[in-house]
Amino acid sequence: MNHQLKLRAALLSVLLLLLLLGIWQLATMPRASAPTAVSAKDAEYAALMGQAPSAAGETPAKVDGFPTPGQFLHIAARHLSDPFYDHGPNDKGIGIQLAHSLLRVALGYLLAMVVAIPLGFAIGMSPLLYRAIDPFIQVLKPISPLAWMPIALYTIKDSSVSGIFVIFICSVWPMLINTAFGVAGVRRDWLNVARTLEVSPLRKAFLVILPAAAPTIITGMRISMGIAWLVIVAAEMLIGGNGVGYFLWNEWNNLSLSNVIFAVLVIGVVGMLLDILFAALQKKVTYAE
Repeated sequence: MNHQLKLRAALLSVLLLLLLLGIWQLATMPRASAPTAVSAKDAEYAALMGQAPSAAGETPAKVDGFPTPGQFLHIAARHLSDPFYDHGPNDKGIGIQLAHSLLRVALGYLLAMVVAIPLGFAIGMSPLLYRAIDPFIQVLKPISPLAWMPIALYTIKDSSVSGIFVIFICSVWPMLINTAFGVAGVRRDWLNVARTLEVSPLRKAFLVILPAAAPTIITGMRISMGIAWLVIVAAEMLIGGNGVGYFLWNEWNNLSLSNVIFAVLVIGVVGMLLDILFAALQKKVTYAE
């Protein structure tokens, strides 16, 4: 039954994709128009721009604006055929740009884990500490990560490190809150048994509390990763230099909508793969009581 449901869902997804592609094709098809006389000056300008006018009576070739699916697939194939080329500061392959973004996300995310998980454990195990730190969490949590960027650029004075700081500051809160919630929600029966057996605090933390709170902690990590990948694109638009966000912004400045759409889809696919990775990890640590 579960296999049949997955098969039907996959078939429905394919049908929806084909429908979207059909709508895209119809919406971007070039419109035929009556032939008009073209002056020599206009013809020369069009040739310089790579937009030579079509012959009389022909449907004009679509050379600008929103691309057709065929044009987009051609651009995507060109990018994917050589993703690691490097022709200068503003002309790098999508693989290189993606590697820079993933590296920033990994560094900021790991730093957030180092801070959030131990602090979340302490907050979850101590009601006093929870009440003392909760006001700070509630004040800092709603602040947009990009609002920290000017402060980071002024104090750190390094755009790349500032991007890592933005990832850290946006990733720390979901992990911190979920870790504290998971630790505080461990069943009292298990803690009482550990106390009866005179288990040391360190062993109790690793052998009782951590396995019990692991599903909630992984949920917080999954949410944090989604937010981190969302934020790095906007941060790289501000800091520039390299990264998939900078690639997207640079292509928009070049008025290349095909490349912009390609970058958007790459961001979406990578975000989906990261979420699938954390979903698999969450399934590994989830247990049935």
